[in-house]
Amino acid sequence: MSDSAVTALNPTTAAERRRVATATVIGTTIEWYDFFIYANAAGLVFAQTYFAPAGESTAILLSFATVGLSFLFRPLGAALAGHFGDKIGRKRMLVLTLLLMGGSTTLIGLVPTYASIGVAAPILLLLLRILQGISAGGEWGGAVLMAVENAPVKKRGMYGAFPQIGVPIGMLLASGMLALMSGVIAPGQAFLDWGWRVPFLLSIVLLFVGVMIRRKVDESPVFKEIAARGATTRIPALRLFSHHLPLVILAALTFAGNNAAGYMTTGGFIQNYATNPEGPVGLERTPVLLAVSFSAVVWLGTTWAGGLISDRIGRRNTYFLGFSCQLLTVFPLFALVNTGRVGLLALGLALFSIGTGLTYGPQAAFFSELFPASIRYSGVSISYALGSILGGAFAPLIGTALVQRTGTVYSVGWYLIGITLVAMCATALIRDRRGIALGPENEEEQAQNPIYGLRHADTARV
Repeated sequence: MSDSAVTALNPTTAAERRRVATATVIGTTIEWYDFFIYANAAGLVFAQTYFAPAGESTAILLSFATVGLSFLFRPLGAALAGHFGDKIGRKRMLVLTLLLMGGSTTLIGLVPTYASIGVAAPILLLLLRILQGISAGGEWGGAVLMAVENAPVKKRGMYGAFPQIGVPIGMLLASGMLALMSGVIAPGQAFLDWGWRVPFLLSIVLLFVGVMIRRKVDESPVFKEIAARGATTRIPALRLFSHHLPLVILAALTFAGNNAAGYMTTGGFIQNYATNPEGPVGLERTPVLLAVSFSAVVWLGTTWAGGLISDRIGRRNTYFLGFSCQLLTVFPLFALVNTGRVGLLALGLALFSIGTGLTYGPQAAFFSELFPASIRYSGVSISYALGSILGGAFAPLIGTALVQRTGTVYSVGWYLIGITLVAMCATALIRDRRGIALGPENEEEQAQNPIYGLRHADTARV
């Protein structure tokens, strides 16, 4: 059945598309605000409040390690959300993942420090971060499928960009809230004592708003048709790995190049490097957070542009454009950071955000068009989760270790160039399937392997 036929059976009006777009933006904004507030705090606070007994250098590595370890649990969240999202629907899983993320984030704001309860403090912190990782692993796939599967064929890139822009908005809110607390409400020692907790506790309010909005959105028309025809797959992940493992790996690698670059700021590396009083820059927290907020605005705009551009020139070509921008701006970024001037730091981050935005904007449509309808939630979620492990999970930790080992931040630049080139090669191996029908009756076409040199059909039901 073509997309037009699915739409005829399960009509998606313009008003419903707007509701879906609004819900995906707000939901992903809240989800990623929660996720990024932790990464920012890891670079600015946690080394001193939860890991200080380990010594200054080791403490910051341990703090960034908790950021990375949570990514190892993203595939679990992706597998669980993908399994039930392919069987009981996209909408239900979106509500559940938001509840899990918001609840764990709020509780992080209540965890006592190491000075209060000893080693139990970092253990509780890590356990709650793991819950955040599980939630993040399941959230993205459902949000992008709700957006893309409701979209007109020629505007999938644009509609798919709606959940994508929720990520930089979440980063903007996270860094903005921390800047407000650090620079205005609780400056100096007060920020370390209690000010950093307020943005975490605020999550309970955002959670209530997000859940109310998401519950009012209708289910994806593609999943409605899957359910109506009894076309669900018994074990989606098993079928995915049995028939599409090379595609999952390549898709993950395409995302790794974007994710490693993005986590220079979203993972807290730049914030820590630029504010370290023992380092070569030594800026104050608040100006650095404001510079990061400015770069998040640029990231938002270029992410939106990436989705729109991909509808015109294709997903792959947009990826290549974005990765090329990343390669050209890596070393200028670190050169501008090293000047120790906030304005130039903001400029460097803004320039670097152009490439990360252009490679993030088309991702929702690109991934959604790669996998068959009945295992699509599992396919996009697991590919995304694996890509985040290969890319951003330990990027702040690797970056910090490289600086400590080599004495220069430019070693981090070579690391980013290497992973970007790998991502470009992976992208080059995947065919652009812009405009392919997404309905469940087109599974034979969807199952044709889009990897150059591999052409097999997967029509099995596992």
